[in-house]
Amino acid sequence: GSRYLAEENTMDESLDLPESSIDIDFSIPAKQRIRFTHDLARSDFDILLNVLEPGGDGPSRVMVVVDDELASGSERVHQLVASLCDSSAVEVVPAGNERGEGPIYRVPGGERIKNHHECVDRLLTQIHDHGLDRRSYVLAIGGGAVLDAVGYAAAIAHRGVRLIRLPTTTLAQADSGVGVKNAINRFGKKNWVGTFVVPWAVINDAALLETLPDREFRCGFSESVKVSLLKSRTDFEWLFEHAHRIAERDMAVAFPAIGKSCRWHLRHITQGGDPFESREARPLDFGHWSAHRMESMSDYDLRHGEAVGIGVALDCIYSSLVHGLPESAATRVCQCIHRLGIALDHPTLDDTDGLLSGLEEFRQHLGGRLTLTMLRDVGKPVDVHEVDTSIMRRAIDQLRNVSAELGLQESGNVA
Repeated sequence: GSRYLAEENTMDESLDLPESSIDIDFSIPAKQRIRFTHDLARSDFDILLNVLEPGGDGPSRVMVVVDDELASGSERVHQLVASLCDSSAVEVVPAGNERGEGPIYRVPGGERIKNHHECVDRLLTQIHDHGLDRRSYVLAIGGGAVLDAVGYAAAIAHRGVRLIRLPTTTLAQADSGVGVKNAINRFGKKNWVGTFVVPWAVINDAALLETLPDREFRCGFSESVKVSLLKSRTDFEWLFEHAHRIAERDMAVAFPAIGKSCRWHLRHITQGGDPFESREARPLDFGHWSAHRMESMSDYDLRHGEAVGIGVALDCIYSSLVHGLPESAATRVCQCIHRLGIALDHPTLDDTDGLLSGLEEFRQHLGGRLTLTMLRDVGKPVDVHEVDTSIMRRAIDQLRNVSAELGLQESGNVA
C-alpha cells in the first residue's frame, strides 16, 4: 500500500540499508466448512451445491474422484454424481481411465493408492488435461487413504486446487477426513510425503456409511475413543456406555459419536495453536507411534482403525505403569475398544523389537526429539520425551493378557 511505498522511498533517499533481520508474525485466513447430512444424494443435495462457488463467469468445474469399489457398487454415489451432472450450476469434467470416458475417475481404495506415486501422477495428469485451476474443485469420495492421496494431488496441482472431501468410512468421518493432512507412503513409511492444506469443505453423510462392511464400520471408532481420552471424560464414558450399540451399527448413537469426535478434532485443529504441527507435541497422534508401525509390519492387512485401537490401549497400559493413569481407567479403555468390536491383539505384537523400532520412525517423522502423548488420567494428557522400552514390553504382555481375558469372558468361560 501507500505506506509501504512511502517507507521504501524514505529508505532510498537516505541511502540507509534495510534492517538485517525482519521477523513478522502473520496468520493465513482459512475456513473449515463441515457439513453433516443424512442423504446427500437425495434430500440433502443442495448442501453440496451451496459449498460450490461459481468458476469465473461459468458454472463450478468439478472433477469427481471415487474409490473404485464404491464406483462399482454404490448406487448412492452414482445418484449423487448424476445429480451433479444434471445441475446447471456445475460442470463435471469427463474422466478418462482404463474404463473409458465418464463423469467418475476411479482410483484404487485402501493403502494401495498411497503406496504407489503413479496414482498421484495419473491424478495430476487428469487435472492438467482438463484445465482445472485454483478455482476448480476436486471432489474426493472414499475412505481416509483415498482422501489422503487425492488431497495430496489437489494440493500440489497449481499449488492448490480446491478439495471437497466426502468421507465414506467412520474413521474418515470422525478423524482424518476433517483434518488438514494429505499424504502418500514412501520408503515403507506411513505418510512420508505430504502436505498440510485446509480442505475447501468436508461433508459427512450418514447414508454413505450404509454399505460399509462391519469390520470397517467398527474400527473407525478407535479414533473417537482416542480423542475422548484426550479431551473429555464425559465423552469417553458416553462412548463406553454406547459401545455395544455402536458396534451393532445403531446410527442413533453411531452418527452422534462421529459428530462428537469430529468436533473435538476440529476444535483442536482450529483452536489448539498448532494446526500444521510445527511444534513437537502432536496429541492427536496418541497411540499412533505403534499403530503406524503395526500397519506397515502387517503389509497393511491391519486396518488403520484397528491398529489405532491396539495402539491406544497399549499406551494407556503404559501410562498406568509409568505416568499415573489409574489401572482401572486403562482396563476400562481396553473394555471399551473390545466392546466396539475392535481386536486388542495381533500377530505383529510378537515382534516386539520390530514394533519398538516405530519409536525412532516416529521421532524422525516429527523432527527433533521424540515427543509422545501419554495420559495421567482421562482428559489429562502429558507430553513425554522418552519411553522405557522394558516397561513397554511389559505393557505389550499385559495388553495381550487383557485381550485373552476379555475374549474368555465374552465366550462365557470366565465369570
